[in-house]
Amino acid sequence: MLGSVKRGFFVGLTTTWTLGKIIFPITIIVSLLQYTPILKWIISAIEPLMGLLGLSGDAAIPLVLGNFLNLYAAIGAILTLDLTVKEVFILAVMLSFSHNMFVESMVAKRVGVSVWLTVVIRVGLSLLSGVVINLVWKGGSELAKYGFISRQEEVITGWLPILMDAVSKALLGIGQLAMIVLPLMIVIQVLKDLKWLDTFSRWMSPFTRVLGMKENTSTTLAAGLLFGLAYGAGVMIQAAKEDGVSKKDLTLAFIFLVSCHAVVEDTLIFIPLGIPILPLLLIRLVVAILLTVVVAVIWNRVQPVNREEATYES
Repeated sequence: MLGSVKRGFFVGLTTTWTLGKIIFPITIIVSLLQYTPILKWIISAIEPLMGLLGLSGDAAIPLVLGNFLNLYAAIGAILTLDLTVKEVFILAVMLSFSHNMFVESMVAKRVGVSVWLTVVIRVGLSLLSGVVINLVWKGGSELAKYGFISRQEEVITGWLPILMDAVSKALLGIGQLAMIVLPLMIVIQVLKDLKWLDTFSRWMSPFTRVLGMKENTSTTLAAGLLFGLAYGAGVMIQAAKEDGVSKKDLTLAFIFLVSCHAVVEDTLIFIPLGIPILPLLLIRLVVAILLTVVVAVIWNRVQPVNREEATYES
């Protein structure tokens, strides 16, 4: 048992270091961007598109902050705006698909999945969901009543305090990552050595087969579902190495997870907005399942064709 704990701890340290090298610089850069005209230019550029999504021009602020930073920044911005229930729900669905793009896209790259693939899927689902909800839902015109009062953050001035604030956010992000990854990797290692993960994989196998993946993808899938792309990446990286997850299965797992990950945190976080969270969760889950199944079916049909062509050419 002690050997399992040691191995898990050192794997966790290695993973934290690997992901920290991604999270630290990106967090600093994006945090500094808040104090430059760049974000304002982006917000101004996308404001004309808000009407197609059923959103007012002000809604561009949480959309940009959520995609550049995280859901917490987006929700903080939403709480300062006078938006309708429909607008808040559209924003919640859009942001659940597309948020924290820089960090989570780099994590996908580190795991071995195409950055462009993850970005296109997430942004595409975000925009499509906004348009569809706007066209389908005719209600929700009343002003949203938020569950909690937003906290007014202190305005930081001066480049040195701004830089220190950015560094502290980056260090906090790595600290949070370590607090999750280290114990998680220890638990995973113990479960592996006790052969309990094999049992878990068998339990998950019907679900993974429906999604077109082999049962050894179950650990990767469960980590992303529970902990998200950034925090679950440590388990994903390790599982991909040790469990022999194929490139196809890893890609399918990420297609599912970019649509639906961190289902507990990323769902409950929207409670302060006063919107129904069950439809939000169901939309993400159904879209993730359908998208992954469709891609898996297409992939399986294309693969034999490619093999026949390769055989013919040889």
